[in-house]
Amino acid sequence: MPERIKPESLFNKQVMTNNGKKLGTIKDLVFETNSGEIVYFVLTNPTPHALTLNLEQTKERDLLVPWHSIVAFGDFVVVDEKDLI
Repeated sequence: MPERIKPESLFNKQVMTNNGKKLGTIKDLVFETNSGEIVYFVLTNPTPHALTLNLEQTKERDLLVPWHSIVAFGDFVVVDEKDLI
């Protein structure tokens, strides 16, 4: 059985691509209200590289990163850059 993680343990984690490029820090999570499924995480302090990706921006100028793009959790969160283009 896969290890479960607490969503709040992801807050303030650095996010990197699978190509080793830093993207920013996780600020919050966005849930689908009917199912409770996590659909995005909110990336704050986006790096210049993150701003070149095709990601939706919030009013606060944070970025919404699709939850399904995550490939690994640990000391930082790794996302597959192909899922962001």
